[in-house]
Amino acid sequence: MAKATHPSLFLIYFISVLGSLTLANEKTWCVAKPSSEQGTLLANLNYACSQVDCRVLQKSCSCFVPDNLINHASVAMNLYYHSKGRNHWNCYFGNSGLVVLTDPSKIKIKKTSKY
Repeated sequence: MAKATHPSLFLIYFISVLGSLTLANEKTWCVAKPSSEQGTLLANLNYACSQVDCRVLQKSCSCFVPDNLINHASVAMNLYYHSKGRNHWNCYFGNSGLVVLTDPSKIKIKKTSKY
């Protein structure tokens, strides 16, 4: 006789699958968490740009402004996230990435410190 699966385990599994499907059908972006340390952001920027083309971050290109580390890291992390299929784990970056449903290019960030 087969063992019955605990109902709460099934519910947890179902919710996690449903959540993944919901995000997969939505437009999503990966951004750096605002609480991330400068060293972490720089490491994320360097890693992502070693894996994807980050030319859009060059001085004369569209994603250069605002010229600060959190913006540049977020752009690079998002390029990486999209190139890998927009899976939530491709935005983890040591728990410094955040998947969002709002297009970050439409949000004004007031932080202007350079790196």
